[in-house]
Amino acid sequence: MSENWNSDLLSCCDDMKSCCYGLWCCPCLACTVSGLFGQNRCLPLCDICSPAVMSAFGIPLCVPPAGLALRVGIRQKYEIKGSLCKDIATSCVCVWCSWCQLHRELKYRKHTPMQSPVNMQPHPMMALPPQPVFNR
Repeated sequence: MSENWNSDLLSCCDDMKSCCYGLWCCPCLACTVSGLFGQNRCLPLCDICSPAVMSAFGIPLCVPPAGLALRVGIRQKYEIKGSLCKDIATSCVCVWCSWCQLHRELKYRKHTPMQSPVNMQPHPMMALPPQPVFNR
């Protein structure tokens, strides 16, 4: 029942507003995506601070943790095809394109109602036989 991303990673021309927003202020776009997904808007700032803090302790960090977590979360919530390996590669290789794709996806999902797998058909009422009343 999985589906594809609404737009490809390099389909920035599909939504020029998101593309320009990400081009001119990618950290702002990342914070917007985080907020749209219901997370703390400051979460993507961890991606900016994490490498410096981790390298101070001698631990190399090349994967942006917030960007990866949001990408995986969005993919899981909307049942989008993909894998963790692809998410890691996308988050590391093309950070700007990844944030733009996530923004386009959330804008698309906001305007497109999700199909609910819940059956909303009313069930017929069953009449119960009358219960005997006992008097003491």
